[in-house]
Amino acid sequence: GKEILKRAYSLGASPESPGRAAEAVRALLSAQGETQPVTEPGKSVALRIVTPPREMGERIVRELGGRPEIVPIEIGNPTTPRDTRQAAVRMKEIGVDLLLFAGGDGTARDIVAQLRDQVVCLGIPTGVKMHSAVFAVNPSRGGELAAEHLFGRVRNTRVAEVMDIDEQALRDGHVAARLFGYMTIPFRRGHVQGLKAGSSDDERYVQRAIAAGIVEGMEDDVAYIVGPGSTTAAVTEFLAQPYSLTGVDLVRNREVLATDLAEREVLDLLGKGPGSILVTPVGGQGYLFGRGNQPISAEVIRQVGKDRIIIAATPNKLSSLRGEPLRVDSGDGETDRWLAGFYKVVSGYRDRSIYRVVPA
Repeated sequence: GKEILKRAYSLGASPESPGRAAEAVRALLSAQGETQPVTEPGKSVALRIVTPPREMGERIVRELGGRPEIVPIEIGNPTTPRDTRQAAVRMKEIGVDLLLFAGGDGTARDIVAQLRDQVVCLGIPTGVKMHSAVFAVNPSRGGELAAEHLFGRVRNTRVAEVMDIDEQALRDGHVAARLFGYMTIPFRRGHVQGLKAGSSDDERYVQRAIAAGIVEGMEDDVAYIVGPGSTTAAVTEFLAQPYSLTGVDLVRNREVLATDLAEREVLDLLGKGPGSILVTPVGGQGYLFGRGNQPISAEVIRQVGKDRIIIAATPNKLSSLRGEPLRVDSGDGETDRWLAGFYKVVSGYRDRSIYRVVPA
């Protein structure tokens, strides 16, 4: 809602979607020049970009040298979910071969409510939480996959779930996602993310064992930045301290000093001494950074240092990755590459696994 957005801006937030959407469009336009279309003999393929006006796509495409056709609709300033739904319906009427959208689970919900699985779609990940399986692993891969689908290099599609957080469950103190429908997406392994896998009730014992081991090893006078998730929340719960299940909290000397922090607040608190970062990967997707824990930004990660990152995950969560590595999508490619390597993962009381981390 507008009040939440206003508060976010007052805390120093800035829009992420335009820059990440531009990454995807840049990759799409570059692939247009590099990709040889696969066509029937005697036929050719020209890329036709159709976009809603102004901030809903036109500005970015023009700035990157594209020549879009504009869908003649009226949109608000700022735009609203109604604008998204209206644009989706018009795209279907035009008969686009692919609807490329930037956002998170809420945007995917708005689109699937209008189109169901009748138009091939692909999400550019620009939201906070992305439980759905309809998003590319990062914006650049999204643009590449879009081009390969449009030019016939990737013919595979699959039906993928659109999920979103159950707001009532969140108010009751736990995170649960609901299924809102299915989208047809182009598919190429390594280019699209999986569906988020939640933690089951029978993992609570393992999470408490993980928490006991982490608390046992906590150092005095070190600021522990605790990312969101039920596995990390088990640590503050073990300390009998308040916590925010979907936010970023800070613990020092086994006491929670602040909850649900913005990036600037994290940096200010870090300035008062050494720090560590405690995160858990997104189940089924493997993201360590860039999904739901954006206050732990590239700047925060750099200030703490890669050797001060604590990764916690239950064996079931690691199994849900099906052998895929852990991923980072901090929004800064240089930081993502710097973070690559092998890390210890706390997977039980004094139990460790070794897992590879790669840039998304």
